[in-house]
Amino acid sequence: MHNIRKQKGMSFFGWLAILVLVAFFASAAFKLIPHYMDNNALEKAIMAVEEDKALGDKIITVADFYGHISKNMQINSIRDLKMDEILTVTKNNNDFIAHLKYEKREPLIKNIDLVVSFDKEYRVRTK
Repeated sequence: MHNIRKQKGMSFFGWLAILVLVAFFASAAFKLIPHYMDNNALEKAIMAVEEDKALGDKIITVADFYGHISKNMQINSIRDLKMDEILTVTKNNNDFIAHLKYEKREPLIKNIDLVVSFDKEYRVRTK
């Protein structure tokens, strides 16, 4: 009976192991979340061409589409991505087909990197 009273809770090394795991996953999350936020902003900028009534008939060429995305990248402070390398836009009748494809690497520990890759195609309808 005396031994059972002493065994209450985790030991120091148990708490230390949990703290190390929480710190590891928090560090990884803080490095990856900004990339997902940038991708979300790019996705909204691409879809805004279709949904933004204020644009009207202004977006009629591929160059106009790229200009709209470029302005949105500046507004959202996305400076570490080059639009010509990550976005391919083609026009098919009244539709734009935008292919967003890129990957980002974040160093974690020495030669271990975290890699996220984004690859999605959007069909944007205009008038």
